Amino acid sequence: MPDPNGFLRYDRRLPARRPVPVRISDWREVYPPAGEELIREQATRCMDCGIPFCHDGCPLGNRIPDWNDLVRTGNWDAAVDSLHATNNFPEFTGRLCPAPCEAACVLGLGGQQPVTIKQVEVEIADAAVARDGLRPRPASVSTGRSVAVVGSGPAGLAAAQQLARAGHTVTVYERDDAIGGLLRYGIPDFKLEKQHIDKRLAQLTAEGVRFRTGVEVGVDVTAEQLRAEHDAVLLACGALQGRDTPETPGRALRGVHQAMAHLVAANRVVAAAGDGKPALATLPDGTPIDAAGKHVVIIGGGDTAADCLGVAHRQGAAGVHQLDLYPEPPTERDAARDPWPTWPWVLRNYPAHEEGGERVFAVAVQEFVDDGTGQVRAVRIAEVTVEKVDGRRIVTALPGSEREIPADLVLLAIGFEGTEEQPLLAQFGVNRNGRGAIDSRPDWQATDGVFVAGDMHRGASLIVWAIAEGRAAAAAIHTYLGGVGDLPAPVDPARQPLAAR
Repeated sequence: MPDPNGFLRYDRRLPARRPVPVRISDWREVYPPAGEELIREQATRCMDCGIPFCHDGCPLGNRIPDWNDLVRTGNWDAAVDSLHATNNFPEFTGRLCPAPCEAACVLGLGGQQPVTIKQVEVEIADAAVARDGLRPRPASVSTGRSVAVVGSGPAGLAAAQQLARAGHTVTVYERDDAIGGLLRYGIPDFKLEKQHIDKRLAQLTAEGVRFRTGVEVGVDVTAEQLRAEHDAVLLACGALQGRDTPETPGRALRGVHQAMAHLVAANRVVAAAGDGKPALATLPDGTPIDAAGKHVVIIGGGDTAADCLGVAHRQGAAGVHQLDLYPEPPTERDAARDPWPTWPWVLRNYPAHEEGGERVFAVAVQEFVDDGTGQVRAVRIAEVTVEKVDGRRIVTALPGSEREIPADLVLLAIGFEGTEEQPLLAQFGVNRNGRGAIDSRPDWQATDGVFVAGDMHRGASLIVWAIAEGRAAAAAIHTYLGGVGDLPAPVDPARQPLAAR
């Protein structure tokens, strides 16, 4: 029985972030541990609704009211078990997911602030590490069947863990030099310190998962070889094809880069420093891509743009502007546009925004300005209006509104266009659809014996969707291999986020 007055007695409260001058001097996570008293207080706000719409906001099917009440009553071990029953990696989702579950919290319907579901989740996950160090759960009996997982992001790792625990032999192939996919080199340490990935990898290794890094499937090993060595293949290569703007004058200037190139370079520097190795933020060809002392312009208003903003602060940028094509969103949900419990369009202030920089809304870049040597020196922008006509976006510049912003480094954080074109696609006989993703049948197969999940199937999305699809694809593979019993399958390939019709 929950506390029926909890949400009346306690206001929504999060742990204080580390002070800005302190945190921008290092790469450690922004949030310190919340403390058991604060988390128990916040869990008490959960009403254990008759119909918990937070379940509909999260594709994983997390038992949110259950583990909230277990935390409220101090039953942390049971809370850990309840959380892991639906989520392989809650320490990742609790740090990285924007929490559509909170947008669907019933308290939001009554004008209250939602339960701090995400914060409770991460504290339970960290408690699991503190209590038993992520105890491995290896299968007691091997099925004798083998699965190749291509890609080691959250979808691939979730599928690998589910399949290994079911007794299958699993090998994860990763083209990079370290396991983790976008979590490893795409997400800055101030959001996710890499120790959390390493602890999970130790657990997966103890459960029998094999990892092969530096192996690009389709190049270093062919699809034919993979099919010959394994009974099933899961493609979980992500959606890393960055959206570009080649038609904008000056796009080819030095200093104009995809945002992900900047994030990967910065993450590699941090990783090297952790290993005691000096390194510089450079592209693979050695081109510097460090923000130190530079005027930085970030184009885009989402998570990736905010990550670049935080990195630029820590690298010592002289100044940062973040440009957004759309007008400044409202601070509260517009029920006519985004009725509860759907994900609302509201102004989201990330920790990086309180660290500095200027946000500019309703503008579009007209030109990247050359300094005369082929290096960008500024971006010329104009104020714009954006309309949707027959499903197409129409951007109109306002006459006389043009101006220049100094820029030594420009980062394009304007989204992704699906999975990358790569040799493995043709070798496996699969093609990108109109969204740049890979279609699947209702049983998650892209072609016979080859399954697809995560962003490679869905397009760039949230980490909870990646894990949910990895778990569901693992269930389909288990059935395909004749496994005994059923594995949990929280979503089907056609499932979409909660939305108003």
